[in-house]
Amino acid sequence: MIPITVVDVRDAEDLVVEVLRSGAIAQGPMVKRFEDAFAAVSGTKHAIAVNSGTTALVAAIQVLDLQPGDEVITSPFTFVATLNAILEAGATVRFADIRRDDFSIDPDAVAAAVTDRTKVLMPVHLYGQTADMGKLVPLAAEHGLQVIEDSAQAVGASFEGKPAGSFGIGCFSLYATKNITTAEGGVITTDDDALADRLRVLRNQGMRARYQYEVAGHNYRMTDLHAAVGIPQLAKLDQLTAARQANAKRLSEGLAGTPGLDVPQVLPGREHVWHQYTVLVGPHAMLSRDELSAALTERGIGNGIYYPKIVFDYDCYAGHDLIPGARVEDFPVARAVAEQALSLPVHPHLSESDLDTIIETVREVLGA
Repeated sequence: MIPITVVDVRDAEDLVVEVLRSGAIAQGPMVKRFEDAFAAVSGTKHAIAVNSGTTALVAAIQVLDLQPGDEVITSPFTFVATLNAILEAGATVRFADIRRDDFSIDPDAVAAAVTDRTKVLMPVHLYGQTADMGKLVPLAAEHGLQVIEDSAQAVGASFEGKPAGSFGIGCFSLYATKNITTAEGGVITTDDDALADRLRVLRNQGMRARYQYEVAGHNYRMTDLHAAVGIPQLAKLDQLTAARQANAKRLSEGLAGTPGLDVPQVLPGREHVWHQYTVLVGPHAMLSRDELSAALTERGIGNGIYYPKIVFDYDCYAGHDLIPGARVEDFPVARAVAEQALSLPVHPHLSESDLDTIIETVREVLGA
């Protein structure tokens, strides 16, 4: 089986042992070391490590002090953590449709979705490529909106040379399958000194010093053990990203012209880090997306459907007070992409033979 992802953190053994031998395994100097390295990668003054990407999103919204009824505009095609975080923070969710070329929120749809209660724009940098920040940032400024980037899948990505997570408040995931992983973890990035200070207090039960409480906080802390796992990966992020980019280029060249299959695009001015290599299986393909997925699995090619539905199209969100008036039919591009998107292996551990097998198998089952 060629897996959809491979997790290899053996380079972290020495640092993990160092933490274990120290006897201090909660948040400490290793977390600070990780934060400094991550800030350098994200091109920001501050990187605040937390215990998950979802926590990063929740905390980023909380420090903006939104009031009941204040709205966050985001994408309907994303992992459910995006939506869950907004709901947990008590904000109202408004959605704007996506573009087919980058799988991210459409600036024109965002402009149409803004109301007098909108306070935050939360683009999702999906699959490793940023949203169109060249249009979204000026749009946010025009309407006085804060920008929170859901950069969970985009560590190392950039738009016109500016890193993901540096356009506003950046929120990253370090889950096991991400390009940089600490098993569980997240990071919030910002250039705002005051916001960074508030986030650090918030993540530590609202304490600035022991038993000196300044806000009603939470335990959002990362441990030194988790940080130790991530530090060696940050040191070789360029190498890992280059391998993903080379694999994606090879896949796109090999799959070009396959009937009914659209390969992913790298749009001008964007550095794609290929968290996922996601094709679209169109209505004229020999097999449907689900049929292609099953055929590849049967032939030993790992694949993934990220994501099978629009994010709110589940019973648990039906009629939710903080998701007013959202209907699947209002987002035709997101709905079509959810029906057609299929991700193929692109991770750095693929061999030349693996890539040949993936290309040949996809072309074969689609009649190329």
